[in-house]
Amino acid sequence: MKKVLVLHGPNLTLLGQREPDVYGILTLAALDGRLHAWGRESGWEVETFQSNHEGALLDKMHDAVGKVRFQVINPGAYTHTSYALRDAVAGGGVPTIEVHLSNVYAREPFRHVSVIAPVCRGQVSGLGVESYLAALESGARMFGEDAT
Repeated sequence: MKKVLVLHGPNLTLLGQREPDVYGILTLAALDGRLHAWGRESGWEVETFQSNHEGALLDKMHDAVGKVRFQVINPGAYTHTSYALRDAVAGGGVPTIEVHLSNVYAREPFRHVSVIAPVCRGQVSGLGVESYLAALESGARMFGEDAT
């Protein structure tokens, strides 16, 4: 079966509570439910993983090499600071799509810079849950069995 890994970075456990005007009211469990439903409907196995710890995210990315067709990552605040995550994306050989629930370019200036985006296949932001779904759809087309 085709498999994709979805990584949620720090503070995403607070979805539904933290700044709902920015991030929405959907909880992380509900978001993961939507992602797994997409997988069932699309013929993809979706594995989701969340951690507030950079090292745990790195370990999961390293473990995914050779086991997933692509990965989707919402690095949270690590977007702007984690050269370790950037290096894992650049060197891991797993095609990666970066996602954000909010439009990071319409927010504080420090959020406008991603150290990870330059080594990703693409980035989707500002669409709420649809950011994740758009990344999954695009990745499935680009990296599925019928990809050209």
